[in-house]
Amino acid sequence: MNPKFKHLFSTEIIKAFTKQGYTGDKEMREIKIICKLFNPCGIGSWFLYEHVEEDIYMAFCLLDDPSYAEIGTISLNELVALKLPFGLGIERDIHFPTGEKTLKEIYDKVKGR
Repeated sequence: MNPKFKHLFSTEIIKAFTKQGYTGDKEMREIKIICKLFNPCGIGSWFLYEHVEEDIYMAFCLLDDPSYAEIGTISLNELVALKLPFGLGIERDIHFPTGEKTLKEIYDKVKGR
């Protein structure tokens, strides 16, 4: 684990990514969301569910309009490098339950289904 990400991921979250493993052969209802990252100054939420490699993760990304929300890869290096007002950075939602919600549940909620 890159030390730059230590503040974002607890030991529980790291273990949950390992336990979930590869999700490419699973249906959305079988994939657990491991954690939620967000922009504390405005738009942007990322629901991470798979650690792909190095700093790359699979995520359901909501950047503004829910009709444009999409599933894809994100780079934690890029997210951590964002310069936000007041010296803030991307944060983890500590109230989001690790591994309790599925990708399908979050997707349907965001898309209004």
